Amino acid sequence: MNSRFILKLSCPDQAGIVHAVTGVLAEQGGNILSSAQHGDADHQRFFMRIEFECAPATEAAALQAAFEPLAQRLQMEWTLVSSRAKTRVLLLVSKLGHCLNDLLFRVQTGHLPIEIPAIASNHRDFYQLAASHNIPFHHFPLLNSTEAQKQAQERKIRELVEEQQIDLVVLARYMQILSPEMCQFLAGRAINIHHSFLPSFKGAKPYHQAHARGVKLIGATAHYVTSDLDEGPIIEQEVARIDHSLAPESLVAIGRDTECVTLARAIQWHAEHRVLMNGRRTVVFK
Repeated sequence: MNSRFILKLSCPDQAGIVHAVTGVLAEQGGNILSSAQHGDADHQRFFMRIEFECAPATEAAALQAAFEPLAQRLQMEWTLVSSRAKTRVLLLVSKLGHCLNDLLFRVQTGHLPIEIPAIASNHRDFYQLAASHNIPFHHFPLLNSTEAQKQAQERKIRELVEEQQIDLVVLARYMQILSPEMCQFLAGRAINIHHSFLPSFKGAKPYHQAHARGVKLIGATAHYVTSDLDEGPIIEQEVARIDHSLAPESLVAIGRDTECVTLARAIQWHAEHRVLMNGRRTVVFK
């Protein structure tokens, strides 16, 4: 079986980037399976994702060494990984389990190509659900809202991330605001699902806010976590049509399905290395 890799990169835009990149891959015996690129005219920046295969014995380290001179010359931000390596995901959850349950089912049925080595929560509600999937459950309670306890609880999460070699942290309706230090630690590798079509209706009870405004569409937004609450780069959004006859509780029920679909897509695209950062925005090669 041939070795398969994914190369994703961004750099200042200029002529000849595709030719130069594919030339290096050809020199290493690479056979391109898929390629996508995007030029951002506003910021004069180029984005690219290539999936390719090489001879079975090819190592990622050798390819990285061969690609490094070009990357330096073109001032690239880039990663090269094996396409068969699964992303290791830590799920954080509080007392609403619809996203957690959906993700576990997708992984169990092979529809989401990730590994979940741990689930952590500030409540004990879902330890049995975790056990039914043979996933260790970590209870990190927050008995009060003191700064000292918050720091101690986040320290435990950081230790778990490092111990389990976590690639991505997912806030699957984890109803806690992460500290700026925690956001920095997880920069680019933490995804949150917000139960609103951001930037509308930030913060608490967005469905109730939407009902009060009489909107005809509600939605969900999956975005990277930053220290600016609900303002991280958006990966995916989905909407559902509603009308005046629905109470806020009905909006919540409809919205939960939308949240599950939106979060699963965002995680899959991140795990397949389809998402590239572009300042406050993202480029997603679907």
